[in-house]
Amino acid sequence: LFYGNKTSTQFLNFTPTLICADNLQTNLNLQTRPMDPTVDGGSKMEQAVNIECRSDFTEKNVSVKLPFTRNKFFQPTEMASQNFVQCWKQLSNPHQEVQNISKAEHPMDIEITKAKIIGFGSVLLEDVDLNPANFMGAGIIHSKPTQTDCLLGLEPNLQTQMYRLTLHTSKDTMSQRLCELLSEQF
Repeated sequence: LFYGNKTSTQFLNFTPTLICADNLQTNLNLQTRPMDPTVDGGSKMEQAVNIECRSDFTEKNVSVKLPFTRNKFFQPTEMASQNFVQCWKQLSNPHQEVQNISKAEHPMDIEITKAKIIGFGSVLLEDVDLNPANFMGAGIIHSKPTQTDCLLGLEPNLQTQMYRLTLHTSKDTMSQRLCELLSEQF
């Protein structure tokens, strides 16, 4: 099996798990080689899998969970400061805005934070917020029937080691899910 990291940021605690279905454990012996839990940005890793047939068995389907999340369809969108502020105000109805305030789960490093926002699929906009420590991003999520405009603001507080993440989208269900996905990064 090959695993790739297309972002510029390391994946930490990466632990792929292969599990043989309960009813096949006596028929098959499944062994994987341990892997380094860190996958560097832009790299691929290989994991060898050995399967030994112990006894006759009935063929089974293999189920693989793939990490398809909404942000995989994110197109970074450049915009001027004025346009961002105008769109932010237009997308500020209660169902379009979601906010999460949380304790930092990882070290609060500016460059890593930038890489995570870009890796998520958003463009990182400069000189949008009056506070230069805040991160502002924009993008469009494409789906067959529609496009969803997405704006994000991430406000780090180094003193309290907390973040405030705010998402504004043109589709209410998208705001909540994107906020949940992105919150996991910080």
